[in-house]
Amino acid sequence: MTYAKAGVDARDIREAHKLLARKLQSTFVSRKGKVGWPLFPIGHYAGLVDLGDGRVLSLHTDNVGTKVLIAQMMRKYDTIGIDCVAMCANDLICTGAEPISLLDYLAMSKPNQAIVNEIATGLTKGAKEAGMAIVGGETAIVPDLLTEKGGLDLVGMAAGICRKEDLILGDQVQENDVIVGVASSGIHSNGLTLARKVLLKRHTVKETPAGFERTLGEELLEPTRIYVKPVRELTRSVKVHGLAHITGGSFSKLERVVGEAALGAEIDQLPPPPEIFSMIQREGHLPASEMYETFNMGVGFAVICSEAQAERTIRIFKEHRQGAMRIGHVERKPGIRMNGKPLN
Repeated sequence: MTYAKAGVDARDIREAHKLLARKLQSTFVSRKGKVGWPLFPIGHYAGLVDLGDGRVLSLHTDNVGTKVLIAQMMRKYDTIGIDCVAMCANDLICTGAEPISLLDYLAMSKPNQAIVNEIATGLTKGAKEAGMAIVGGETAIVPDLLTEKGGLDLVGMAAGICRKEDLILGDQVQENDVIVGVASSGIHSNGLTLARKVLLKRHTVKETPAGFERTLGEELLEPTRIYVKPVRELTRSVKVHGLAHITGGSFSKLERVVGEAALGAEIDQLPPPPEIFSMIQREGHLPASEMYETFNMGVGFAVICSEAQAERTIRIFKEHRQGAMRIGHVERKPGIRMNGKPLN
């Protein structure tokens, strides 16, 4: 089993992204010389537009993915709203922006007030953790688009703001900079298609596997960690060269950051992965390369800074009860490598 065989081919997705970017960037000219002029090409963690007063608006949209299928199996919807906020807010902070507002889009095959209430509970909890206001959204009932048995999709669109001089885009990354990895809370909201195909062949979501203290469904529904508070404190007190949210594509996401300085990265020291990843690898007979190209493997966020700032960076995350450690360094050679082997 691989992520591609499970139905998600990262290479095809990257090609689709490139095609979309080429087409959509032709619209930039519409705002030339006006408020809203795009400051950066499509492809970073967020879209950046000039507000004309020295500030930049950072925009991002994302969804919870097939994690909603686990929520449906468990009939438990009070955490996927947290995931929705996290997937947006954690990307916004990678540009140096402060997340401020969020819109949610909930599509359902049929109305269900109880489910809506649970999702709203999670959205509210996540937004408060991220310091954001949810200012509106859309609830669409689309039975012809989703399965009649209660299909749904949850999407967020978020905005952040910062001064132009405070943007963090990776262009300041230098050779020999340290990469600090911050612990994830579990599988987060990526790789669930592969995880489901592997784990649900032999187990049910209500089963408690050997070595776990809760059911498989509860383990998979653990909300994505929100990194906003420690990262905001970090950027106010430490000279940060780059920030990366480790999501789909795993550590290849570092390319978005170190690539801006035409550099590469070597990941050579990682903490032992949480048991859920060991279980997926063991039961799916997956090679380590597939795991580290698909899942966060226990590291949900990365900070790139100088050697002199590394220990202070680690300390700030630990003060927020988020584990952090050095996991690698920046190299002159382009590309992302894991113990010397290139990641796709």
